[in-house]
Amino acid sequence: MKNTNDNENNGLYNALVQDLKDMVQKLKDYGFSEKEITSLLHTEQPLLRLTVSKNYRIYLGEEHKEVHMEPLVRSVYVLFLKHPEGIVFKNLPDYRQELTKIYSEIRPWGLTERAIQSIEDVTNPLLNSINEKCARIRKTFVTLLGSNLSESYYIKGSRGEAKKIHLPRELITWE
Repeated sequence: MKNTNDNENNGLYNALVQDLKDMVQKLKDYGFSEKEITSLLHTEQPLLRLTVSKNYRIYLGEEHKEVHMEPLVRSVYVLFLKHPEGIVFKNLPDYRQELTKIYSEIRPWGLTERAIQSIEDVTNPLLNSINEKCARIRKTFVTLLGSNLSESYYIKGSRGEAKKIHLPRELITWE
């Protein structure tokens, strides 16, 4: 048998739940979408500092937790970090030389023919390689930070428009 305190807590709990449901319904009546209402319920976490070392290793937060990515994926990420205005995928061939330079610095043991072909593939807007690399970047940050916080860290944008990393530049440190 429950004591009086448990019954009071259950009554308070039920009243709070009903109040919340009423408020959600009012928001819907005012035209708020489910997504907007859900975002209001999530407490906002502060964004973490992103640090890029001289050899393009990527770290998060004050404790410098390393963000592990394959060399080509990391090269694509660094390329987009270097272009806060974003890059339109159809213009990727214009960035091939810059990506090659970044990749050769991340991969100091040299660029093989296969590596050069991979760079050509990722900068060819007719192939899906760039989308695959962006998906890997997204997965890496979602795994590390969760879906809400990670959105500022990965490459995103509307179809046909510049894709970019939306992390405020004051949170990016280049060593």
